[in-house]
Amino acid sequence: MKVTQKEKDSEKIIWDQMRTSSGSQQNRALPKLMVWLVLFVSATYIVYTLKLLSRSSCNNNDNVFSNDLVIHASEINSSKPNTPLLVNDDPVEEKTGLEHIVFGIAASAKLWDKRKDYIKLWWKKEEQMRGIVWLDKPVKMAKDDREKLPELRISGDTSRFLYKNRQGHRSAIRISRIVSETLRLGMENVRWFVMGDDDTVFVTDNLVRILNKYDHNQYYYIGSLSESHLQNIYFSYSMAYGGGGFAISYPLAKALEKMQDKCIQKYPGLYGSDDRMQACMAELGVPLTKEVGFHQYDVYGNLFGLLASHPIAPLVTLHHLDVVEPIFPNVTRVQALRRLTVPMKLDSAGLMQQSICYDKANGWTISVSWGFAVQIFRGELSAREMEMPSRTFLNWYKRADYTAYAFNTRPVARNPCQKPFVFYLSNAKMDPSSNQTMSQYTRHRVPHPACKWKTTDPAGVDRIQVYKKPDPHLWDRSPRRNCCRVLSSKGKSMVVDVGVCREGEVSEV
Repeated sequence: MKVTQKEKDSEKIIWDQMRTSSGSQQNRALPKLMVWLVLFVSATYIVYTLKLLSRSSCNNNDNVFSNDLVIHASEINSSKPNTPLLVNDDPVEEKTGLEHIVFGIAASAKLWDKRKDYIKLWWKKEEQMRGIVWLDKPVKMAKDDREKLPELRISGDTSRFLYKNRQGHRSAIRISRIVSETLRLGMENVRWFVMGDDDTVFVTDNLVRILNKYDHNQYYYIGSLSESHLQNIYFSYSMAYGGGGFAISYPLAKALEKMQDKCIQKYPGLYGSDDRMQACMAELGVPLTKEVGFHQYDVYGNLFGLLASHPIAPLVTLHHLDVVEPIFPNVTRVQALRRLTVPMKLDSAGLMQQSICYDKANGWTISVSWGFAVQIFRGELSAREMEMPSRTFLNWYKRADYTAYAFNTRPVARNPCQKPFVFYLSNAKMDPSSNQTMSQYTRHRVPHPACKWKTTDPAGVDRIQVYKKPDPHLWDRSPRRNCCRVLSSKGKSMVVDVGVCREGEVSEV
């Protein structure tokens, strides 16, 4: 079939019109699509923005509510001294200090003039220490004593309580009620009540270190046992001995106060105050938490062996000071203890802590009880032997021998060559240039038996100087003896360094 030119031109015109019509429709649809797309994106953005603003508003409201809670909690806690300050439900408390402790000191009018001097040695009036000396009768108080001693009070009447122990004294009842009577005074900001006798000397900085290990909001009964195995059998291995001192947390003291008088009536046959206290603790279900730095010292004679090999624990108390010999020779008991307060102020954490080292050149064993004494032994003794107290003391029961102690002891050497040369503390001070303490120990001149050993004779040494950097955080770490090193040993003097053990350092023979 033939197609003429005219028909072709007509067909071309129709196709051009169709293309133009289709293109114009597409051109009109494209702007509409773009408009809808922009509207959709804008709407989505607006909705998202509104959600963000809504969340921000909620968070601000929550913060305001939280702040209100903090302010409210601080107002409540300001009226409750023993409740921790709450910030966002987390307890924020300062560490326990002397200001949080109240001492209850058991005393008698008969012995007051003599024993008040022990209290003066450790009582820190200038540091706002709080405590009460509880007496059975009024005593005369000089003006000077008032400035150096705690407040004196008379214990409450205990005549209504039964007491049937023929060997004891009914003053045990009034002494056992000291914590309750002190609590009733209503002192504020109290975390711990600490008991002791009038012949108990406290190392208060170490007491604070011990108490900081425990949560004062819980029930705690902290103290230690007697050195006498027989004493612990007769009374209890679960009892804190009152002369050695013990600590009771505030909540436990409140619980005790509510039930103690009723509890005491049940035990008229008990001997002392501390076993009555333990009987009530047993009814409350609270066990003794043992801290070996509280020392009852139920012994006679010389404490040297016990002090020179003190346990690896902070020294907290010394007791029975009227019974044992002065801890330093040729001075009175009070003078000896006053000398001990010098190193106590320089480095209380390290007081009495034993270090063991060896002078290889001379063949000697050196034992340093920092702040107290240094010993030189001929020969090389193992650390295991040296950390056991030597038997310079006698058991509380005079018929009992060394098997009646509640710990291991080391016999006094029979070989004349093994008798130690003892150097007692004569002076201690701080060296500001090196930030170290320098303590000096002078030989105690007593006769020594002749020795046929060929080792160097320690009798040629007159004085020993010990350098030690104060370490207030000693008991924040795991317990370990400090190490000592002999720096020089020539002529009449020896120089020793004491400090934290270095990597790989051991006290080996």
